[in-house]
Amino acid sequence: MLDPKTDFSDFMPDFIKVLHDIYENQMPFNRLLGIRIISLDMEDVCVRVDSRPEFIGNYAKGILHGGVISSVIDLTGGIIASVGVLKRMEGCPVEEIISQFIRMGTIDLRVDYLRAGRGNYFLTKGTVLRTGNRVAVIRTEFRNDENLLIAAGTGTYLVG
Repeated sequence: MLDPKTDFSDFMPDFIKVLHDIYENQMPFNRLLGIRIISLDMEDVCVRVDSRPEFIGNYAKGILHGGVISSVIDLTGGIIASVGVLKRMEGCPVEEIISQFIRMGTIDLRVDYLRAGRGNYFLTKGTVLRTGNRVAVIRTEFRNDENLLIAAGTGTYLVG
């Protein structure tokens, strides 16, 4: 177990690995979606979800359900907000960082559906629009395997 007084910078790679495991393997809904984190470090987050027959919302046209799109946008925003917390808390005791993660959550999410969700797989990436002491605002793009922008979302996340 980590000593709560240990300097954060000694364990930054471990925290990133833990985040990766939590979002990809430990969250049952994320496992159901089959999400895979393609990249996760202090500067870049990319999430992939493959199209599956169970994810089709319009069976006549074979279009991905909007709920799948919004879910993946939301979880990507959550990962990005989590990385932001890690950056902000550099130098803090491990115990304090862990307690911060326990309190995190989505406050609000807006999704703009721009094109029909067609593709074999989809990738999401995002950027931080603003981070304060209590709230982070994240913009996330949802693209298909041809790099077409399918949807964009703006999420507000509790981070403090």
